[in-house]
Amino acid sequence: MVANIRSGSSPGGALYYNKEKVDKDEAEVPLWQKMLEPFDKHGRMDIDACMDSFRPYFEANRRTTNTVFHVLLNPSPEDKLTGEQLRETAKEYMERMGYGDQPYIVFKHNDISREHLHIVSLRVDEQGRKLPHDFEARCSMEILPDLEWKYGLHPSVKGQKLTDTPGHRKVNYKAENVKLQISPVVRSCLRSYKCSSYGKFRTWRVFSMEP
Repeated sequence: MVANIRSGSSPGGALYYNKEKVDKDEAEVPLWQKMLEPFDKHGRMDIDACMDSFRPYFEANRRTTNTVFHVLLNPSPEDKLTGEQLRETAKEYMERMGYGDQPYIVFKHNDISREHLHIVSLRVDEQGRKLPHDFEARCSMEILPDLEWKYGLHPSVKGQKLTDTPGHRKVNYKAENVKLQISPVVRSCLRSYKCSSYGKFRTWRVFSMEP
């Protein structure tokens, strides 16, 4: 799975883009949180209702720029997730990114060969406080391998195997993003084991590397 995070000053652009896809039956809305019903009585997507859900948040802080959080989650074309799996993937991703208590809406697109998700939210809370987002890209890259393992998705880092234990995937040092591969291994080791010396920690690292 690959994530592409975008920013903006107003959610209107992202919402209208996704509404066009919904109107063409190229997308649907499987999930929304802390928002008004996003459809009118005729079953059409209601942009005004969506904006009304977001408005109290971005009006509480007019000083912050790039208040919109818009992420694209792209599984591999080989991955076939159920609707429930897609919803759970989106919920867990947003929770771990720090947006679990924010209003957000999820769009599932099927306009290309693979289904993918667009999620639109805000970087300011109800009190107008700016959410920390300086390391969003790094945080996102750390989350994705865990989601890939949990839901049996094809890894975005070439060379990883789905049969590996969570947090203990072998690191392919010949591939790109070596730091990204090592990060979940280190975190898992620190959670699961206690090192009495740095030498033992280095031993774990050696065993997690491919020869």
